Amino acid sequence: MPDSSATSSKLHFIWGGVFTDASFTTLEPGTEEAYGPYHDERTADRIWNEKARRNIDIANHRLFVISVPRPGGNAG
Repeated sequence: MPDSSATSSKLHFIWGGVFTDASFTTLEPGTEEAYGPYHDERTADRIWNEKARRNIDIANHRLFVISVPRPGGNAG
């Protein structure tokens, strides 16, 4: 787990949905999901796990945690 100074410089989002095939490059229209931002990776991972388990029976359903730099850099 990264230290708190590293995680404070990033925001974490969950994105995905039901993909058209197993290459996981194109989402089926209307299935898009997006959650966040989360301020720490641990919270994003916990939410990802909860959301992904709800659709575990759908083979082409995938959610990803995406981490991006916080706008304005590391202010804290």
